[in-house]
Parts: sequence; structure tokens; C-alpha cells
Amino acid sequence: MAGDASSGAARELLLVLAVAFAGLLLALVAVFTPWHTTPDGAAPAAPVELRTPTERPGTTTG
Repeated sequence: MAGDASSGAARELLLVLAVAFAGLLLALVAVFTPWHTTPDGAAPAAPVELRTPTERPGTTTG
């Protein structure tokens, strides 16, 4: 029974490998593509501003 594999099995295996390769390619594109745009010459925006619990806010005058 194991020796009854036809060309249909090879075609199915090739399809599975092609879909896996396409998924891997899409995952790599998603990982290495920038997710935000930056103006010319500006540093990329930070998603979070970190502060320590003891840091006091600056005073404003005026």
C-alpha cells in the first residue's frame, strides 16, 4: 500500500511546500518592512515614552 503513491501525491507535496514557502516569504516581509513612516532626516518615532517613578515633570513658566 505504501508503494502505491502516484504522481498525485508528489503534486500534493509540491503544493504544500509551495504554500509553506509563500507563507514564510510573507512572514519575512511583515517582519522586515517598516511599520511607520519617517519624515526626511528625522529619527523614527518611539512607540512609548519611558519615565521613572521618581521623575518629576518639568515646570513651565509663563
